[in-house]
Amino acid sequence: MADDAIHDTDSALAYGSDILRGERVRLRALTDADLDPLVDWWQRSDSAVLQQNSVSLRPTASVREMFQAWSRNDSPGGAGFSIDDETGRLIGHATLWGAALPARIATFAIILGPDAVGRGYGPDATRTLLRYGFDELGVHKVELRVWAFNDRAIRAYEKAGFVREGVRRAVAFHGGRFHDEVLMGVLAEEFRAG
Repeated sequence: MADDAIHDTDSALAYGSDILRGERVRLRALTDADLDPLVDWWQRSDSAVLQQNSVSLRPTASVREMFQAWSRNDSPGGAGFSIDDETGRLIGHATLWGAALPARIATFAIILGPDAVGRGYGPDATRTLLRYGFDELGVHKVELRVWAFNDRAIRAYEKAGFVREGVRRAVAFHGGRFHDEVLMGVLAEEFRAG
């Protein structure tokens, strides 16, 4: 927060109004109206192969509860938000979870609706939530895991500041064969320097 330091009331208000805004996206609290599209996106088999260990349908109520739990924002160790585009249309959801003392390492996850994929919203939403995690939650590091075949997501994460830290070999089974999982992370100081 070096450039956005809070010195007085005006700078505090400016910081508060910008903390959940990216260049093209806005993070906001989950609403009941968000749940049906989010559940639909999570349940799609093309999304599931990128998000989950296996393509399997969970009961709708279970997926709704998952998004609600991710979005309670009642824990100092994480936060979850719905993502709106520049017109105010819901395009996804992003969450950080698991940051605890003393390490303060959070895990990141994001899902975008099919109409938002490949349009630059992912890196913008990721950077916005990273800024929130580092500047508001006091997280020291954010990490994630992504299937090695998801090259589009890996590029988006790299654009947002993540670096590859390692590989878990042959941990996902999709399409009749095993696939690697890429481990990525970004430290607060790296993010701020970028």
